[in-house]
Amino acid sequence: MSKYEKGKIITGCVTGVENYGIFVTLDEYYSGLIHISEISNNFVRNINDYVNIGETIKAKVVDVDDDNYHVKLRSEEHTSELQSRPHIS
Repeated sequence: MSKYEKGKIITGCVTGVENYGIFVTLDEYYSGLIHISEISNNFVRNINDYVNIGETIKAKVVDVDDDNYHVKLRSEEHTSELQSRPHIS
């Protein structure tokens, strides 16, 4: 059983920002990545406009790799935007 479950909202600390995503430390073992496509529904030109290193953020667990202590994440903002979209039939 994984410490982190898919679909759960978790809290982590931003430890790095690259052109392709945000690195997040979750605890003493696990770290995660929020890919640039998982930050916002809007075009992300500069990731630094969304987070700062050292900032505590909330994110949704997308996938967990317990063997490597790595978690794929989606920003809570991106998740909220998706949930609040009207459904088109």
